[in-house]
Amino acid sequence: MNAVLIALLVLPLLGAALTLAPVFGPDRAVAGRRALRLNTVVTGAVLVLAVVLAAGFDHDEPARMQATTDVSWIPALHVRFHLGVDGVSLPLVVLTALLTFLCALYSEKRLPAGEARGGAPDEHSPSAQAFVGLFLLLEVGMLATFAVLDLLLFFLAFEIVLIPMYFLIARWGSGAKVPAANRFILYTLLGSAVMLLGFLLVGSKAGTFDMQALAAAHGSGLSHTTQVVAALAILVGLAVKAPAWPLHSWLPDAHTAAPTVGSVLLAGVLLKMGTYGLVRVLLPVVPDGAATLAPYLGAFAAVGIVYGSLACLALARPGAKGDLKRLIAYSSVGHMGFVLLGIASLTPVGVNGALFANIAHGLITGLLFFVVGALKDRYGTADLDTLSGTTGAALYGRAPRLGVLLAFAAVASLGLPGLAGFWGELLAMFGAFDPADGLSRPAFVTYMVLAGLGTLLTAAYLLIVVKRVCMGDPAQPAPVAELADLRPYEAVSWTPLAALTLLAGLWPALLLGLSDPAVKHLLGGG
Repeated sequence: MNAVLIALLVLPLLGAALTLAPVFGPDRAVAGRRALRLNTVVTGAVLVLAVVLAAGFDHDEPARMQATTDVSWIPALHVRFHLGVDGVSLPLVVLTALLTFLCALYSEKRLPAGEARGGAPDEHSPSAQAFVGLFLLLEVGMLATFAVLDLLLFFLAFEIVLIPMYFLIARWGSGAKVPAANRFILYTLLGSAVMLLGFLLVGSKAGTFDMQALAAAHGSGLSHTTQVVAALAILVGLAVKAPAWPLHSWLPDAHTAAPTVGSVLLAGVLLKMGTYGLVRVLLPVVPDGAATLAPYLGAFAAVGIVYGSLACLALARPGAKGDLKRLIAYSSVGHMGFVLLGIASLTPVGVNGALFANIAHGLITGLLFFVVGALKDRYGTADLDTLSGTTGAALYGRAPRLGVLLAFAAVASLGLPGLAGFWGELLAMFGAFDPADGLSRPAFVTYMVLAGLGTLLTAAYLLIVVKRVCMGDPAQPAPVAELADLRPYEAVSWTPLAALTLLAGLWPALLLGLSDPAVKHLLGGG
């Protein structure tokens, strides 16, 4: 199985390198089609390997690191090439492989053309080969982040994703794409630099960067001051990527400008890298520092939940000229607030809820961005006022399958019981209701109450969106003469996300059975 995990990383890296070779032919159109087909084949093979890895995983011992490779890489710095997966990282590896494959499949039929200034198609946009090369390099970085077990390797994988995502936004995006891409990379690079300082402090004091060894030590050998300083640096760096309020301001611009597949991967995977790092590194490696900062993280999480919901309500109201992609981006700030609140509780219940909410958010928000991207392609805009007109967009009457999918994703996002969005938020609030010993229960109960208010506000703005976009009078003039309903390639790309959202909601033990033993192992000094 270690060979399978290595192949997961090597295969997309080889695919990215192949796009630089002159093997696609001189004709630009033919070369583009071949490159996009290569993208689908490579990401499909990676998904098969991820399924094989999940099938071969020993589900009786999810707390044990499996499929491991551990060899010396840079002896002078005590850096090892250490890979492995457990019940915490395996679902994220499979989610990453699934979303990248679905995005590749979607891009084969709907490659983003990008826009020049003024909103016109960019005639000088880079070739499909460049898109595929960056896309596969992005997949390497995302998968490696969840598979590496060395702090410096984690930092490298964390950084690999930045450049491909920057160019996907800056060259294949729309609107104010360059400023949005610049803001994205500025925030995340600065956050990563602060995180690296924390890693170097831990590694220099502990004498190793190996994440398993550091987790097993559970802070022994590190003074309380060292742990607090390192935890603060690591927390700030990872909170930027999460994103936690008030370090979130790069996210709405990035989502609004990004192409559809860029938004799907940004929300579905890149945000999870920050919260995964908190569970994998912060909680087990510097537990005293995590306990000291947990009340502040919980407070920021609770504020983020309410803030994100209020921002979405403001965008959803008639006359606000709210962009649907921007609204979903702000909703992510709120949803990731639940993840951060669960982590801040420092309890197995809360952390399990955070990990479940991670996966649920990736499935649901990925589906939302796919559907909203399709609406933008059809209408030429994602502006909610333009879409809804005076009586509503009447999506149920004009494109009923699109309307049903949008409504399904919306009610899943608001946490309807029986769908994936419910369990993670519920468990996160349970964790806040009874936090770990040493944390202020009145403070965390207050955070839980604010989170509960956030769920009500979330339901309000999502139901407003469904009413304005899906309902209305189909006899009224529409912004477009005809509105195409769900296309075959869209159905193939989106159906797995809808099915898994339902499966995870009805069978939460599928994920919780993997994560719970691994979380208890990490929190207990595993």
